[in-house]
Amino acid sequence: MSEADAVIECDVLVVGGGPGGSTAATLLQQQGRRVVQLEKEHHPRFHIGESLLPANLPIFDALGVMDKVRAIGVLKLGADFPSSDGNYQTFHFARALGTTPPHAFQVKREELDAMLFAHARECGVDAREGVKVERVAMDGIGKVVAQARGSDGSAISVRAKYLVDASGRDTLLGSALQLKRKNAKHQSAAIFAHYTGVEARPGADAGNISIYNFAHGWCWFIPLRDGVTSVGCVCFPEHLKQRRGRNEEFLEATLQSMPDAFRRMANATMVSEVRVTGNYSYTCERMAGPGWVMVGDAFAFVDPVFSSGVYLAMHSGQKAAAMVGAILDAPARETVLQREFARRIQRGVRVFSWFIYRFNSPVMRHLFAHPGNQWQIEQGVISMLAGDVFDRKDVMQKLTIFKLIYACYGIGNLRRWLGEMIARRRRAHVAFSGGNTPVDPA
Repeated sequence: MSEADAVIECDVLVVGGGPGGSTAATLLQQQGRRVVQLEKEHHPRFHIGESLLPANLPIFDALGVMDKVRAIGVLKLGADFPSSDGNYQTFHFARALGTTPPHAFQVKREELDAMLFAHARECGVDAREGVKVERVAMDGIGKVVAQARGSDGSAISVRAKYLVDASGRDTLLGSALQLKRKNAKHQSAAIFAHYTGVEARPGADAGNISIYNFAHGWCWFIPLRDGVTSVGCVCFPEHLKQRRGRNEEFLEATLQSMPDAFRRMANATMVSEVRVTGNYSYTCERMAGPGWVMVGDAFAFVDPVFSSGVYLAMHSGQKAAAMVGAILDAPARETVLQREFARRIQRGVRVFSWFIYRFNSPVMRHLFAHPGNQWQIEQGVISMLAGDVFDRKDVMQKLTIFKLIYACYGIGNLRRWLGEMIARRRRAHVAFSGGNTPVDPA
């Protein structure tokens, strides 16, 4: 088929078949729009980001997929972090301020993404897999032309009134328009695998995510279906560069540096390959323009420490769908609506980013290990962990007080904690020095 033979006309083109793209596509289709969604790969495809937040659940309800999520998910009542007594401190979502649900789910992302993409198609979206968008030309509303190519080599041209870029870390528009800016202060990489036989938390907390710290990063334990646990370490790049030998050995050595975590691996068996990926933090200078908008990782990627990625993608996809629909009905309002949309999404990203950039600091580790609920500060932090970072003024007030407490603790213990950080990094360097040749990412 020639390029001229394969011209698709639609109201909205959504690039990307992840949670953000499928959310936007489904909700736009529910408005009665003609929607085309293009995903370069074929579902199911592996993806990091397996832990959801309670704030995801109302979006699942709006999409009409709550029962489907429940069928593939593991109930998650909260998150636990190391405590000062060598045990762990659990932050239960039921204690959050506001009306966010008291639970979330852990999911295999290949199952979640495939389900959401299939649901978009069931709702009437022209959702196509194995189609990569290669070029996009935009000149305002109603003037979007995309050139794509199928996995069979066929050329496809899409003409749309509006473009939703949900291309994830491919950053289709961010790269093409040179808007992408790396964050030099927060660079990391992740090494992870799936296991069976990992010791679960007791009772109802068996589905909770566990977070551990070590000198050069942090580690996650995420319980999934069928007795599988996702175990991974997010490391500063200098730590990952010390890899010697096989990736499996390096992951195990990193876990050994966290005795409380490694004890849970005594009877564990690896059931997947070890994957290594760069989680390089970035933000685009703009997230919208004439005839286009970015959602999720296409706009910004921070770090998965608080499981914010899928939620921010779906929330921005939901709000983008409402915004695009309003713009198509009243094009003169585009600038105002885009400005309001950008302010909202950037505000949520900033809330998560402040915690994430400081998460591995001695001050933050101390505060999470010694939670206190004076003035409902702990409940405010739990609300943040649940994803309530947009509309609750009382939550924002509690988080502001938490930031002041963080600053006071940091100033009061600056010398001791700087010495502790230097000592930990020296120990980590000694533990991982030796060997000869670094291993390339798997």
